[in-house]
Amino acid sequence: MTPVFRPFRPDDTETVVALWEACGLLRPWNDPRRDIARKVAEQPELFLVAEQPDQPEQPEHDDERTVVGVGMAGYDGHRGWVNYLAVRPDLQGSGLGRAFMAEFERLLTERGCPKVNVQVREGNEQVLGFYASLGYAPDRAVSLGKRLVADD
Repeated sequence: MTPVFRPFRPDDTETVVALWEACGLLRPWNDPRRDIARKVAEQPELFLVAEQPDQPEQPEHDDERTVVGVGMAGYDGHRGWVNYLAVRPDLQGSGLGRAFMAEFERLLTERGCPKVNVQVREGNEQVLGFYASLGYAPDRAVSLGKRLVADD
């Protein structure tokens, strides 16, 4: 599958939330719709969805596409970050996640970003293996967090 990447559009919201849910990325303390609104307010061009034609063998239906992946990236002037990367479960292992990361790396490199970080929840060995296959390695740093705004 050759993905077509495009910026997120507001009418993608429910599809994106459903995809994150299907991929196990949602947590009770994060409101995904608020996370979407926050990302749309900051570097929205780095909030991408991937589409594939609904009927790839019928070129007359090229305008009918289905969202099959989503991800957010950001650059703070020091490091780039990728968050909420999700590929539809039946397409995991198809190369779409790899294509997403290549696209994010390209976009971040264009901005002068020297390094990209990703965070993976402990115990998610499959995703750790995916990132390792792309050349990502543990930074030997501890990630700390503090909630500034409650999403309840």
